[in-house]
Amino acid sequence: MITNLARGVRAFTSNVFLVEGDRTVLVDAGNEFDVVGAARERVDDLDALILTHTHPDHVGNLPDVVTEFDVDVWGFDPDQQGVDHAIADEETVRLGDHEYTAVHTPGHKEDHLCFYSRSASTLFAGDLVFANGGFGRTDLAEGNREVLIDSIDRLLSVIDEDLGVMHTGHGPSVDANPYQDVELAGQAARMG
Repeated sequence: MITNLARGVRAFTSNVFLVEGDRTVLVDAGNEFDVVGAARERVDDLDALILTHTHPDHVGNLPDVVTEFDVDVWGFDPDQQGVDHAIADEETVRLGDHEYTAVHTPGHKEDHLCFYSRSASTLFAGDLVFANGGFGRTDLAEGNREVLIDSIDRLLSVIDEDLGVMHTGHGPSVDANPYQDVELAGQAARMG
């Protein structure tokens, strides 16, 4: 089961996905809301905190989650504050009941990862792409539009055209032809 703990929250935060199952994890920690309380309403324990990237809106609550649940934090770059362990490009990680492939997708931020499970037909896209062809900002530190376009193209080469659901770092998840939204993001990024 995948639940967005930040749904309906009005704060400077990312979405925070609680993935329950064999390995219960949070994907991103969010910012400026009681993510610990929201997680405690659903689970007693967490096995890990996995980061799509380390922008403040995705990691602001990280210290609270680590303190409350005594979990290790996994991300692309262990040199980033708060990241305990590295997840390499194309490494397999278990989220809930499924294996996901980590895909290094810089352009929005150098340490950005997406997580894709073919068996679950699920993509965690972070801030690379959003619903309706939106794409991550490239005007922040470490942002680069050409690199972002390359990352979107790479993601398209990895995911299946019949992808079932895409969970994004902001806004709604997409469960109606999300592959098309990723294609639209690539087109929009080229036009901008």
